[in-house]
Amino acid sequence: MKPVEFKHQNVVFAKDQPEYQPLPALRIESPEGEVISCWKMSFKERIKVLFFGRVWLSLMSFNKPLTPSYMAVNRKEVYSHSDDSVRWHKLFLGKLQKCLFKARK
Repeated sequence: MKPVEFKHQNVVFAKDQPEYQPLPALRIESPEGEVISCWKMSFKERIKVLFFGRVWLSLMSFNKPLTPSYMAVNRKEVYSHSDDSVRWHKLFLGKLQKCLFKARK
């Protein structure tokens, strides 16, 4: 799996650190200090997940308490963005206009 850039990202961790892989992420200013990244599987990895249904996660705690982690397939399970509702409304209004236009004919 490789981290990939995504629409709402606002930071890239380890961008100028050749010993690490750059991590595009969305840092949310909140009491929890959430950092969200998106990862893409290779074709081979997707086949393995399809057949075995498992993904392994490795976290470095540096011998400190582990921070809460969450994995999901759907972005909206992890975070929502203000343009989520805008798209839905545009889609809905566009379909409504088409229906009304057809009804007038």
